[in-house]
Amino acid sequence: MSPDGLWSIGELAGHAGVTVKTVRFYSDRGLLPESGRSAGGHRRYGPEALDRLRLIRSLRTLDVPVAELGRVLGREDVRGDVLEDVVAARLRELGSQLAALRWREAALHLLRDCAAEERADRLRLIGAVSVPPSTAALARFWRRWLPPRLPARLVSEILEQTVPQLPADPAPDQVLAFARLHALVSGSCPGPGPHGQPAAHRPGEGYRPAVLYGGLGEAYALAAERMREGRPPHRGEALDCFVSAYARSRGARDTPAFRRGLSRQLAADPRIDRYWDLTAELISPPSGPPEPTPGSAHDWLLAALGDGAA
Repeated sequence: MSPDGLWSIGELAGHAGVTVKTVRFYSDRGLLPESGRSAGGHRRYGPEALDRLRLIRSLRTLDVPVAELGRVLGREDVRGDVLEDVVAARLRELGSQLAALRWREAALHLLRDCAAEERADRLRLIGAVSVPPSTAALARFWRRWLPPRLPARLVSEILEQTVPQLPADPAPDQVLAFARLHALVSGSCPGPGPHGQPAAHRPGEGYRPAVLYGGLGEAYALAAERMREGRPPHRGEALDCFVSAYARSRGARDTPAFRRGLSRQLAADPRIDRYWDLTAELISPPSGPPEPTPGSAHDWLLAALGDGAA
């Protein structure tokens, strides 16, 4: 160190184990303040610049963007909220990158291990899905499928039940299931009408859809519990809740005659079984029984209703 206690740019670079170009880069951006200039106009740095440079290198090692360094270094205490926010943002970004890598790896295994004649079709399906994948198309599908003018809170609850959570570390079969599901919902959605929507969605049928869907979620949850227990369709609380949702939505009473009529109507309603089959493939563990979905819970309840209505 020179008599004035300051280092030249080359001396600072040597102490820090970096190049002069690196020191100049951070100095030019105001991240490494100078302590003065020599008589010849050359930059001079004090010992505190070495600590600052080491801190910068530590942050850059964690891939903190240069644009964020000023926010962190502008605080005297790097243990403060600014650094915490920056680290949290980097963790979110890294998590997204890791998710993308896992999905890409599973997709590559899917293509490598399939028969040659299947490869082009699978590549087309996979290529239509963003990485990391998004369930936005599934949410749009349900917003089109549901009856209009449902309360926003109820729509959010329905989307939580119907739009599956994507596995963080998918198997190749799960990647294929999601790609097929994405292709399904990205096609034309059946519009309102006697051949496209359930009776409860059709105007003039006398239903109050908000009342109906408010009760179906509870019925599906109860049925899912019985399904996980391995129990076959049967009368009980889940079925009573299911029938009650339909009865209350029409201002009717739960009677044997109502149940017989409801059984016939639901058996004739349009179905989206393919959506639920693919959803089950996506969310179910590789081994063991399939995880119940609202669709499979509906089928379980419909079977129980048919047995009781006969």
